[in-house]
Amino acid sequence: MNALVIMHVESEGPGTLGEFLKSYDFTIKTARVYKGDDLPKNTNSYDLVISMGGPMNVDEEDRYPFLADEKRFLKNVIESNTPVIGICPDAQMITRALGSSVYKADTKEIGLGDIFLVDEGKREPIFRGLPENFTIIHWHEDTFDLPNGAKLLASSKDCKNQAFRYRNAYGFQFHIEVNYKMVAEWFDDSSNKDEILKRFKEIEDSYLSRAYMIYGNFMKSMYK
Repeated sequence: MNALVIMHVESEGPGTLGEFLKSYDFTIKTARVYKGDDLPKNTNSYDLVISMGGPMNVDEEDRYPFLADEKRFLKNVIESNTPVIGICPDAQMITRALGSSVYKADTKEIGLGDIFLVDEGKREPIFRGLPENFTIIHWHEDTFDLPNGAKLLASSKDCKNQAFRYRNAYGFQFHIEVNYKMVAEWFDDSSNKDEILKRFKEIEDSYLSRAYMIYGNFMKSMYK
């Protein structure tokens, strides 16, 4: 099968998700839209579309001209029933592509934090076998309204909309795809870098195990 990975900055690649897809013999095409790569015109060319994180606000189209094209592309992909995963700002991008609002959250979430599955999330196949509460990496200051018809799956203390499903699309406001190397790079200039890396190292095995469980559940639910 073929997967398209959309990247918005070099440091935010698919991480463990990319490794998982290779183990499933996916052929991965990477569109580095920040370098001018075009998105495919034919939305049926891929069996999976993954849109990664980045530093931009999803409505900064003057600064990042590729955003308008990406929103149209994601809307078309979702309408064509191709499985989609959007991570962090691209969870927001999915909601924006579907006509919902994105705006500043009351509280920034940066670093390690806990999320919890809401009732719908406890029933959702993608989270099967996971604990009701678990720790993930955040890096966002925006939040969003859910699209009409979307199901909220997970929340945190400071941000209600952490994970959702809209038909064939999943949006994760948090970063499930990170490994130690990525976390070290992202927080290299942070004053609390040592604390974050120490805590991540302590939970790394369980973090990666949960990530791979989510990926496996996704495959089972989307490609029956």
